[in-house]
Amino acid sequence: MAEEKEKKDASENAEEDEKEEAKESAEKEPKQAKPAEKSGPKKIIRMGEKDIDGNLTVHRALREISGVSFVFANAVSKLCGIGKKKVGDLSDEEKKKIEDMISNPAKHGVPRWMYNRRFDPENGEDMHVVSSKLELRRKMDINELKKRKCYRGIRHTQGLPVRGQRTRSSFRKSASVGVSRSKARNK
Repeated sequence: MAEEKEKKDASENAEEDEKEEAKESAEKEPKQAKPAEKSGPKKIIRMGEKDIDGNLTVHRALREISGVSFVFANAVSKLCGIGKKKVGDLSDEEKKKIEDMISNPAKHGVPRWMYNRRFDPENGEDMHVVSSKLELRRKMDINELKKRKCYRGIRHTQGLPVRGQRTRSSFRKSASVGVSRSKARNK
């Protein structure tokens, strides 16, 4: 028994000595500097008031911006001569060129039929509006319809469907227009 205790004590002491040696050797060795990060594509790019994933191709990333359609995004990427480049790999000049082309497409030769606001009611011009300007224009148009009290404006005011959909079975979460069951039972 005494021998077994001595063997256990000896093995425990040996383990403790090994741990201490490992700690001392780790402290003596100089810490290695972390390798510098590679200058790869940026992860998030700010374009058109929207954060865009840098791993997307240009024509796919442009579609993330509200007001830019599939066809318009393809036209912009081809007119810029970028091809299938990723957004994170673009230079600052290329980003500025793309943003300028989105905000002023007439200056860069984008066909007028691709614009999202042709024959503007206020000034009669063809325009392409994106991001917050698009939302503002949409709200202003709806408010103008409400102000005129035309059919579409009245439907917007009442919170009902504007484009002629049936209301008996659809749109029942808001003000329902169709047959209600409680009235049908009372008769």
